[in-house]
Amino acid sequence: MSATLLDPPPHLSPPTALRLSQQAPLVLASSPASSLPWPISLLTSSETPETWSVHENLLLACLRTGDDRSARQVLDRMVARFGDENGRVMALRGMYEEAVAKDKGALEKVLKEYETTIQADPTNMPIRKRHIALLRSLGRPTDAIAALTYLVDSSPTDAEAWAELADLYASQNLLSQAIYSLEEVLLITPNAWNIHARIGELLYLSAISNGEGGGSYKGFAEAMRRFCRSVELNDGYLRGFYGLKLATSRLLSLQAPKRNDVSAEDLPLPPVTTIEKLNELATSKLAEIVRRGSAKEAGWGGYEEAELIAARELLDRDGAKVVR
Repeated sequence: MSATLLDPPPHLSPPTALRLSQQAPLVLASSPASSLPWPISLLTSSETPETWSVHENLLLACLRTGDDRSARQVLDRMVARFGDENGRVMALRGMYEEAVAKDKGALEKVLKEYETTIQADPTNMPIRKRHIALLRSLGRPTDAIAALTYLVDSSPTDAEAWAELADLYASQNLLSQAIYSLEEVLLITPNAWNIHARIGELLYLSAISNGEGGGSYKGFAEAMRRFCRSVELNDGYLRGFYGLKLATSRLLSLQAPKRNDVSAEDLPLPPVTTIEKLNELATSKLAEIVRRGSAKEAGWGGYEEAELIAARELLDRDGAKVVR
């Protein structure tokens, strides 16, 4: 029980969230609330280092499944343990208030409370992040971008904030700003293969929108390099091979610019033979992932069904035969 709550999957499916939230009565019964105020309550506590990670994950699962009563009880336990002024507890309380809000007016009230807290303590990062998340959910991306820009200025090594800023920029079709933000993420976590692939996707979209006719050859070439780095770091990353297949197919369908059209500052364009080999590699690897992932072979079970379907459709469009 606690092992699952201690380390839940990063993307909770509805059945998993329901299964976790159903453990609330057992968790609450096994850690009765203290009647003493914090921090005196610590003297009678029988907690372990994992106790409050379990409580926090349980709170999130309860909110996901609409079990507001159990979520409130878990939250009260955390307030009794850590106090009202703990930044993380304040953020969890705000998340609870967002979840139980009945209408937009109630959410606006929560937003005002966040702003009041930030004004009193500008260093409260958990509340700043909840404030940004709520701005985004209320359909105010410009305000969310402004708040995130302030956050990364004051905390430039926050990779999560840079990644969220990139996602907001991309949602507004500000692709160059999104790419810049993700490059900042790579300065902090240089081996994050998913970020390399995401930059490749944005470069691919930018090449389509900025190029003439079929797109920008140099833009697709740079996207291909990013996808190559992604699968170099993780040779089982479906999204990286999917992007590599798209980028190389585009490059093979376009005419490479002449040598005198490439500036000295640009990276050398890859030869056609290299692009063909990379396209063949992406095709064979995607075929293997689709075949073995769909069969749920041991060691090949981490792929989402939607990703496998998209990869199969891409292979079918190009006339590739997936070995079954």
